[in-house]
Amino acid sequence: MQVVLGGTFDPVHDGHRKLFTRAFELGDLTVGLTSDDLAPKTRNVERYVRPWAARREDLAEELERLAAEYDREFEIRELNDPFGIATEPKFDVLIVSPETTGGGEKVNEIRAERGYEPLELEVVDHVYAEDGEKISSTRIVNGEIDEHGNLTPERLGREAEHGEASEWTSGGE
Repeated sequence: MQVVLGGTFDPVHDGHRKLFTRAFELGDLTVGLTSDDLAPKTRNVERYVRPWAARREDLAEELERLAAEYDREFEIRELNDPFGIATEPKFDVLIVSPETTGGGEKVNEIRAERGYEPLELEVVDHVYAEDGEKISSTRIVNGEIDEHGNLTPERLGREAEHGEASEWTSGGE
């Protein structure tokens, strides 16, 4: 089975690892990693997003470990449009989180317009931090939690480390 998912993955955290694990349970995986231009447009809040090459390197490290564990193949491709690669005919399953299910339905509308079979939407629930709130990259970047959801009140976020968030939202520097 050919599985696809997409995201910014900056930084990778246990919620992402749950998505990747489910994907590898189902088949070989293609990940659409948002481009430097697209990444800031997909954020709910303005924040620094690291450059594509740095995010790709960290993502590949995560996927290599899981792919070996499940004896699966993976590919990372640059995602320049929110629906991007999932609209290609070769995929069978799209991994989504509860809040991205609507995007998955839109992907299937685009696929139908192109005469392709719909993707099975595999909804993977969130992973929660020790405070009961969901783990998110934004919370990690803000210094609230670490990648595993542990509270980190002593940690500074990226904004404090790099300056004002508005200077860093392009993802390109």
